[in-house]
Order: sequence, then C-alpha cells, then structure tokens
Amino acid sequence: MKRRAALVVALITAMVGASAGAAGAAPKSSYHFLHPGGQPRLTEKVPVNVVFLGYEPGQVGKTAYLSGLPKKYEPIVRYRAVYGQTEKLGITYTYDYKVSYGTRSYEDRFFKQLGKLAKPAPLTQYQTAYNDQEKNVKDITSNNTIDAPSVEKWLAFNPPAGVDTRRNTIFFINWYGRSDFKFHVYTKTGEADPDTGYDFGKERDSRKIIAWGGTTADDEETGLGSTRRVWFHDLSAGPESWTTNYDVDNPDLDGDGVVDYRMPPTWEYTAGGFRAPSALAGDLGLITRYVAINLLFTSSPLYPAELPTAEPPKSINIDSNTYEGWPGVDASQQYIKPKLVVDELSELRWRNRLDFDNQDLPYDAKAQECYLGVLSDTSCYPDSGYPAFANLYLYNWANLDRTKDDDGRVDYELPVFNYAVGAGVGVPALGFADDNYVDGTQTGVFCFISPEVVQSGYGLSTTQIHEVGHHLGMSHPHDGYDSETGVDYEPGGEFLFANAGDESNSMMSYIDVNWDFSQFDRDNSDRFLTSAYNEAANRLAADVLGSGKESKVRGQLRAADVLLGLATTAFARHDYRAAYAFAEGAYNQVVAAAKRAGVDAAGPAKAMAAEADAARRSGEVHDPHEFIDTLAPDSPRSQP
Repeated sequence: MKRRAALVVALITAMVGASAGAAGAAPKSSYHFLHPGGQPRLTEKVPVNVVFLGYEPGQVGKTAYLSGLPKKYEPIVRYRAVYGQTEKLGITYTYDYKVSYGTRSYEDRFFKQLGKLAKPAPLTQYQTAYNDQEKNVKDITSNNTIDAPSVEKWLAFNPPAGVDTRRNTIFFINWYGRSDFKFHVYTKTGEADPDTGYDFGKERDSRKIIAWGGTTADDEETGLGSTRRVWFHDLSAGPESWTTNYDVDNPDLDGDGVVDYRMPPTWEYTAGGFRAPSALAGDLGLITRYVAINLLFTSSPLYPAELPTAEPPKSINIDSNTYEGWPGVDASQQYIKPKLVVDELSELRWRNRLDFDNQDLPYDAKAQECYLGVLSDTSCYPDSGYPAFANLYLYNWANLDRTKDDDGRVDYELPVFNYAVGAGVGVPALGFADDNYVDGTQTGVFCFISPEVVQSGYGLSTTQIHEVGHHLGMSHPHDGYDSETGVDYEPGGEFLFANAGDESNSMMSYIDVNWDFSQFDRDNSDRFLTSAYNEAANRLAADVLGSGKESKVRGQLRAADVLLGLATTAFARHDYRAAYAFAEGAYNQVVAAAKRAGVDAAGPAKAMAAEADAARRSGEVHDPHEFIDTLAPDSPRSQP
C-alpha cells in the first residue's frame, strides 16, 4: 500500500511539474478532469456476464433476450425526483453483455453439485398453495432445501470457461427437464436477528427462495474469501412466496385492476400454462434489466451520498436518541447493539470514522401527541402546513439542540430517533429515513419497537443499520430507477417481479436473512462517493478561480486535476475503492487551494443550504412520499 501511495505521489509531482508552465493566469481548459462549477464526467463500460444453465438457445434466444436490455444508464438522486428535480450524478454507464449457454459437461457438473447439496424437506406452505391452484400444470410431489450461499460460492469459483465472476455475473438456472431434477428451494439460515435471536431463514417458509448472490469476500458468516460479483436466479425452484409466483390463478393479486406481473415456475411456460413459452426470453430480460442491472449492479442513490454538511465529513457519529415509552423495558439497552451498528456501517463507509452513542429522551406529553398523531393522521403542528406524517420530523427538529452532544468532536452527527412503545399502541413502520418535505434532502432516521415488533422477530439494531443505509444514499434492492425510460418503480403491478432483488445478501433487502451490505451495495456506494467528491472539488474550484488567486494555488489545482484523472481511470477500470480514494484526495487538494486563496471551503455547501432554506420558506410543502420500511400484513416480509 505504501509503495502504491509513493508511486501516486511521484506521478502527481511529475505531471504537475510538467504542466505548470510559466507564471500567469491559466485558461480553465488547461484542467483535463477538474471542471470548475461543473459536474463529474465519469464513465464505465460495465461488464455483465449472463450464463444460462439448463436453458437452451431454442428456449431463450439470445437476440430476443438482449432486445430488452438497456444500452446505458445515468443514475439520479431518487428522492430529488419526488420533488420534480432531476439531479444526475455525472455518471454514465454503458453495458458490455457477454451471453453464454452452459455446455453439457458443465451443466452435468453443476446439477450434480446441486443434487449433492439438496436435503429432503417437507413442502413449503407456498408449494402446497401452488398445488391447490386450479390452473397449475403440475403438482409439487416432493421438496429439497439447498443452501444458497454454497451455490453462490460454487458458481463464483467454478464458472464456465471464459466467464470472469469478478465482474457482474448472472446465472439463470433451470434444472427442470433433466433426469436428475429434484423439486427444491434455496435457504439462507444461521444469521438470526441480533437483538431477538429469531432466525427468519429457518423459521419462515416465506424465506425459502429462488435466487441469491452479492456476498462479499469478508462477510462474517458466509464470506467468499475473495471478491466476486455473482447473482443466480432459478425458476425451476419453488414456487415461492417472495415473488408470489406460486399463485397462477389470479393475474391481479390485489384487485386494483392491474395485472401483477411475475415469473412463474419454468414448467408453467407451456401451452395452457400461466405463460406462453415464447415469453420466457423476454421475462428473463425483464429480470436482468429491472432487477439485476437497475437494482443490484448499477443502482441510483435514494438520497445524496455527500450528506447535508458544510464539507464532506470524515467522521460520522450515529447519534441514537430513544424515547422510552415501553413500560418496564429499557429498549435502548435491550434492543440495540452499538458495535454491530458501527461495524456494519463502517463496511459501507470505509473511509469515514464512525462511532455511536445513545441518550434516552423523555416521552412527554408533546412527544406522545406527535407520535400518536402519526398513527391517527393528526398533525401536532396544525398551523405548519406540513402533513401529519411529518410530526416526528417537526418535533425533533424543533428540539434538535438537545441531541447535539458531539458538536466539535465529529464532522457530522447523524440523527437517529427510536420510539419504544407499549403493547397495543401500534407503530407506523419498522422505520424510515425521512427527508425535509421540500427538496428531498435527508434529515432524520426514525426507528420503532414494541412488544408486537419483537414478537415479529425484530429489535432496533438491524432497523438502524438499514435506515442509516438509506440516509447514506442506499436504495432497496426491490425498488429503483430505470434511466432510459425515466421510470421510478416499486414491486407492484407491472413490476411485481422486482421483489426478486430482495433475494440477495444485502442489508437493504426486506428478506431478513442477513445483516450485511452486499458487494453490489459497496460498489455502488463507492461510485456514488467518487462522484460526490468529484463534484465537491468542482464546486469549490469555481470559488477558488473566482477569487482571482489561481496563480497562487495552481499547484494544488493541478494536483487535484491529476487525482481526478486517476479517479476517472480507476472508475472506468471498475476499481471503485481506488476511484473513491483518488476523488477524495482531489477534493482535499482543492480545499488546500481554497485555504491558501482565502476562500471559505464550506462556501458552496452554505450557498446550497441557503437556497434550500429559501425554498423551504417560500415553496410548497410536499405530502410525504416515503420509502417506508413497513410491516403491513400484506407485505412480503410479514408472511409466515
């Protein structure tokens, strides 16, 4: 690492020296990668390997499959779009698709391995429900469970010749039709909720799944040992609860008059089945585009990754504040594991210093009024013009000073508010990461616990990790943005099948069988932060140039330009960690230039905050459009 750093310093010195030239003002065009006042210009040709195992070209034609896939993608800040703003990150992805079909010998090896991993098990209640359908073409006569992480690891390190699983790779699996076929589901067990000990993967049939992937090299439970990027999807497994593909009688599941589109088991692609055989290639294309690409491989952030601070923070305090309204229970002591929260979030924001503290707050009359008002849709600030759902944001922001116990010690106190209430009171959700109801800027994180929530298997720790993940920019792997159509979607109606994205090793999933951020999460976070530091450097550089002192600080600006060049190159080469580090280094060089030129490094952020404050005072307050992490009875995660 030291040798690499020394090489980079030497390269910067040489390039800055060679390009400095004579004294005097230099034209802006002399910077190749630093674009003062502009957006980043980051591009990546993203490799996407697609391997069909058990599907023949006659079943899934390559041309038909590829016809629905995107050519490029430009991520946006999704919460800004709720308020009518299209905030691009300055990133453009194009895709390099490599499609292959497994050879007979490879498929024999793979399905032999599946057979070895298969363990006889009772039918799940969803396989039984499928058998009870009037229109099903086949009955499930037996069942086997197969450990999903074991399959992911085998595929990751035993790919077909020419397939590099260090790059994004989808394996589409179809065991059905072979003589060695076994009815099966995949499982992920052994990672219970850290606060309650409830193992969703073991205890619930709704967590018997048909897809899996995204495990990191260093995952504490099932780590791969070295970095791979694999996701597999198997329509010959199940049928399952999570994508509701066990129901082949009711095209419209919720009665809203819109077909809830999902992919049935493989054998239902037949004459007289749930779907025509000719639809299979297109359906696998939909899963590739709207799940694997948009939600896993190259997603859009929910919130700005740079956070609402004067300068990008180096240190972040998870500032937990708990309203103890559950009689006889100290929820902050019993249902929060601070070390786990910090450890998991540090894996995502690995260049930040994170710590955690908690204080209990009085659940007094006003706090209770505002909380109960959320449940009853009654505003506790009726003259504010804000909806009742904003009660908790308004109340806690009016009293925010009492939470600021780390001012001056850390760069950013990330506000988390936990509400612990007694039996029968009710909770509005497991949690949500709120915004300011004006322009989609993140504000506070809200988490909820009660006897009923604990009985459902949840404490506060995993909710905090998940919701802080949103605050830091991460989206769910079941909802997202399609760049070419401009559509933001969630699992329902024509996109019900997007629930398949939850079947991945991501803390941002609802599947509740793991508490880690996936490799895909880490890749996307590093990309978002590369863009954020690049843009911060560009904004501040514009102020430095405007000071009239460029000649005094040209060395730092040249160094920033070189570092952004290195970031751009690393980004294009899929080295996202290096790209993030180089972009942060570039920003630090511009900060040094600003200080030398007498320019306030926090100036651009202050200007943006002033604009947002003006909008808050004069603009329309929006109704909430929350990505609420619900425990509604009809949600997938509430199913048994």
